[in-house]
Amino acid sequence: MASTGKFPGHKPPFRQRPLDLHCCDTLSPGMEFFYINSSVLYIHKPANNSTAGAGEMTVYARCRAMPEVLLFYLTLQFINMFLGIPANLMVLWLLHKNKADSSTSDIFIMHLAILDTFFCLIPPLELANIVYLTTSSTWYVLRFFYGVKDSSPLFLSCICLDRYMAVRHPVVFTQLKDRRHRAVCAGVVWLVTLAYAAAKCVGNIVNFEKAFTVMILGAFACMVFCNLAILGALRQSGPGRDEAHPVKKKAFKMVLIILAIIVFNYFPPVALFPFQEYFSQDVFRCYIHYIAFGFMDISSSIQPVLYLSRERIPCCCCGRPCCAETAAGPS
Repeated sequence: MASTGKFPGHKPPFRQRPLDLHCCDTLSPGMEFFYINSSVLYIHKPANNSTAGAGEMTVYARCRAMPEVLLFYLTLQFINMFLGIPANLMVLWLLHKNKADSSTSDIFIMHLAILDTFFCLIPPLELANIVYLTTSSTWYVLRFFYGVKDSSPLFLSCICLDRYMAVRHPVVFTQLKDRRHRAVCAGVVWLVTLAYAAAKCVGNIVNFEKAFTVMILGAFACMVFCNLAILGALRQSGPGRDEAHPVKKKAFKMVLIILAIIVFNYFPPVALFPFQEYFSQDVFRCYIHYIAFGFMDISSSIQPVLYLSRERIPCCCCGRPCCAETAAGPS
């Protein structure tokens, strides 16, 4: 193997571009190496333009032994683009139309829909990067998008916490019902999101992947705790009392939506990434990596679809409502 420069303290963030793990014995002397971490992921950069492209391979070529996983991942990403974008735009339209009758958590739902719409724009660039491109310039853009999506559980945690306060601590919730508090909270989450995405875009911060681990585990724990506490409170109220309290009934529906997102979308990365060292290098980078993030990313479509499924969507025909009976029914 060619001589390599080792930097033991450097580790890549999650969602690093998967690289060829079998070409290390045939690399040219003009390549520069970095030893990353225990997963033994090698990132090579050409020393000059003459070697650029000579030793580069596309992500699809590097993971050619498991192409079905890449196809699965790209399928989910394009579902995000064709379903997630219109669904999130519909959510934003409904929130704007029903602004006078909005709930306290709608501000977090709005910002989450904006974030998901932004993330759903990347599939064409990601397809080109995986199948055709070998340049690292597109990877900086993708890492920024990935950083934005990685932070989406923070807004979901805010929704869960808002519902938790409404059900478990109604007196405090009433005192804090002023929407300015939630606007400040949403602003803080956006600052954290953009700072995290910018840092991930740089890509050379030591131990940066631990930030994602802490964030996803913390958000996961917060959401699970809030949802279980809400379900416990609603169970104590009894069916008759639940019918008499539409606010709690609406909170119960939101709990089911959040639980579905947590279990289906966020449990795979939480369950798999802590055990990265137990998988072989190529299996983790070409298989586990894309499966876990595929389930996490599809939440950009599932979340707005589940939200729309419980909302009254007005239909208009020639300027007049054409589904008045449906709209007049319960949500």
